[in-house]
Amino acid sequence: MDTIQPIYGISSVMKEDTNDFYFVTEDVLVSAEQKTQRKSELHKAMILGNSEKSKSKIVFATNEGLKKVETTVWAIDDSEVVLKSGAFIPIHAICHVAIL
Repeated sequence: MDTIQPIYGISSVMKEDTNDFYFVTEDVLVSAEQKTQRKSELHKAMILGNSEKSKSKIVFATNEGLKKVETTVWAIDDSEVVLKSGAFIPIHAICHVAIL
């Protein structure tokens, strides 16, 4: 999750539209190490988003497949990420985070 990797075949969505999706119910990551790294990257994205207005690319899983959004992360808690628009993504649905 530390480097930006090309992600092909994944639909880009607007941050305002993320609340329109049905997210997967199971965590997309398997290992505890992956989940810890995801949380760390989300925390870094939040700090940079609030202090430097940095954007992040977030890839997440929906019932329709993978989607990606480029936005500022405003807040995180134990279960959700809040985006600049006030929209949210459940953390368990996030596959990849990259700071842009």
